[in-house]
Amino acid sequence: MSVMKGATDATDEKAIVAAAENALAEIALVRAEVGKVIFGQETVVEQTLLAVLSGGHALLVGVPGLAKTKLVATLGTVLGLDSSRVQFTPDLMPSDILGSEVMDQDAAGHRSFRFIPGPIFTQLLMADEINRASPRTQSALLQAMQEYHITVAGARKDLPQPFHVLATQNPLEQEGTYPLPEAQLDRFLMQVDVGYPELAAERQILLETTGTAEATARPVIDAARLQQIQSLIRQMPVGEKVVDAILDLVRSARPGNGNAATDKNVAWGPGPRAGQALMLCARARALYDGRLAPSIDDIMALAEPVLQHRMALTFAARAEGMTVRDVIAGLVKQAKG
Repeated sequence: MSVMKGATDATDEKAIVAAAENALAEIALVRAEVGKVIFGQETVVEQTLLAVLSGGHALLVGVPGLAKTKLVATLGTVLGLDSSRVQFTPDLMPSDILGSEVMDQDAAGHRSFRFIPGPIFTQLLMADEINRASPRTQSALLQAMQEYHITVAGARKDLPQPFHVLATQNPLEQEGTYPLPEAQLDRFLMQVDVGYPELAAERQILLETTGTAEATARPVIDAARLQQIQSLIRQMPVGEKVVDAILDLVRSARPGNGNAATDKNVAWGPGPRAGQALMLCARARALYDGRLAPSIDDIMALAEPVLQHRMALTFAARAEGMTVRDVIAGLVKQAKG
């Protein structure tokens, strides 16, 4: 009996290795295709792709003009997903995103309500400048991002599968922005900070985008294949040491868990969703790099994008000029030390 079980395990392992190798080749093609349109920004592209490969949502934060919207549109094309874009503005209403019911009247004079789906009924929703809409409209996405359905007039409406929200956000210091509610921030698997490009990349942007022809991306995989890769990532083994590293990191970021720096500087820390996000994203990062199992290095590399939007500093820490990134860097240094 044990021999049979061992043989089965070996077969399963071979199948997973073969599937991972196929997925790795396709991910490499996706990266190359995105690279035709988005120059430099390797970390931004990697983190955004990891969020999608993990089956989650990502929040891209940066000043206008850094190709955040273009990256999201390019990913939709390359991954073969149906996509729609919503430009968030202060006067946007929840029904502009979810859809609404209208009254129809037939030839006999009978009246009935008919639901007209909003742009949320897509596989990849680009929520552009999400923090320019009011909190009421921002929260329209809450149920969809967690439960993958919405409720309109008491009726449940399921969303297409897969369903991903890639939102762009302007820095909160800018005029006309509203901070996202903490509950909604927690729905984003990762916050991806988009900085200014390196000199070489910016030179390439100048040369490639101001001529008569501009590069375009083509589809590499489709929605069904993306779901298979997402399923494969969930099957990848995670060692006990990596699980312990996730738990130690997440718990050390919460006040009241014995970390003196955290107790002093952090008002509230990440919940269990942060650990789930680290677990999924570490697996995806391993596959992205051509490995079959995540390492502790993956956890440390993902600490900032996974944790930073799930924590808040005390007033005293903010007054001293400290940032959430500083706190996370300190926790990572402790964990490595």
